[in-house]
Amino acid sequence: MDTSFFSEVIGYNSCNYYESLQGFMNIIKKLTKSTRCRSGIPSTAMLCFSVILVVFISGCEKPKGQATAHLPVVEIVEVLQQDVPVQQEWVGVLDGMVNAQINAQVTGYLIKQNYKEGELVKKGQLMYEIDPRTFQANFDQVKSNLARQQAVLQTALLDLERIKRLLPEKAVSVRDRDNAVGREASARAEVMAAQAAVESAQLALGFTKITSPIDGIAGISKAQLGDLVGPSSGNNLMTSVSQVEPIRAYLGLSEQQYMQFTREKTSHDGRGQPIPLQLILVDGTTYPLGGTFYFANRQVDVKTGTIQVAVLFPNPDKLLRPGQFARIRAIIKTELGALLVPQQAVTQLQTKYLIAVVNADNTVDMRIVTPGERIGSLWIIKEGLKPGDHVIVEGLQKVRTGMKVEPKAVAKSQESALPVAPSANAAR
Repeated sequence: MDTSFFSEVIGYNSCNYYESLQGFMNIIKKLTKSTRCRSGIPSTAMLCFSVILVVFISGCEKPKGQATAHLPVVEIVEVLQQDVPVQQEWVGVLDGMVNAQINAQVTGYLIKQNYKEGELVKKGQLMYEIDPRTFQANFDQVKSNLARQQAVLQTALLDLERIKRLLPEKAVSVRDRDNAVGREASARAEVMAAQAAVESAQLALGFTKITSPIDGIAGISKAQLGDLVGPSSGNNLMTSVSQVEPIRAYLGLSEQQYMQFTREKTSHDGRGQPIPLQLILVDGTTYPLGGTFYFANRQVDVKTGTIQVAVLFPNPDKLLRPGQFARIRAIIKTELGALLVPQQAVTQLQTKYLIAVVNADNTVDMRIVTPGERIGSLWIIKEGLKPGDHVIVEGLQKVRTGMKVEPKAVAKSQESALPVAPSANAAR
């Protein structure tokens, strides 16, 4: 036999089963095609086959001293137990305590604007002036009419007195007396009508000077100088003034939230403390002054299933304005001895929630738990855990029930994620 076959067999040392089998078959083919194998020498073929088999087995033999597989490394934290204030948040809209619409009550041409838009105005401060000339003329006219009617009344009174003196002497008839009484009563009624006309004209003249009915922030003027304003002009609304100290926040509560909120409010009222309320502004900052419950609407909206609730917040710096969106946060209850875990330790599988717990022998126990409220980056677990348990927060995809792992504890930073209850005296 050609010694090249032995050299090829001895040099082939692959541990890949597919490559080894393919190489083995190639060598057999070459061997069967050799001249000596065709000449019917079985001993040589058997010898070749034995050498190939030994080399194949020895070539795929595992090297000695190979290291065993390592246990999967997972990060764990200990279940945290403490009293936790449970917070609820709602999206609310700010509105003025009073929003007064400034309307023109008489029709005329606007000749003056006496306030600066967006600034604070005082109650009774002059804001607009309408051309008063026509109203002044009308006032003078009705005033003169009043004087004329008063003169007619005076004459009627004198006639009545004279007839009353002459009646006992039979100088005048009873009919004359009755006519005099009627003229006196008619003249008195005309005087009263003239007085009412004077008062009406005086009111109309006063309405040409438009003042603010409240202290508040004045809005943008909707009328410009020279505009015809008033009820009959179609340009009646001049501007608006909003009282923003304090300011209201309106939010919608579901029926369940309303019942829970009301019970908590009753509990706080019994202790003489209001429910602590916080206002989270649109930039994520917390408004420094706390709010108080103001009122709840008389009914639940049947379309949305919510009830509107108003909350008051002090606004001494006029920072808050009507129309702003904000989040209102309230502590609705306190969970005593709550068990908390990081949210990344909880795995949701359809309707079930699972947590991987590492036992004392470093084996994994996948437990079904009942979660509660989420507190920051933590999750309250109502059932399925006990104090002192260690849960996996990193490496969940590498474990299963009963598997041994190499746990690695991580630093406890959960306490920083817990909410801080706002002081009930924050508004003060």
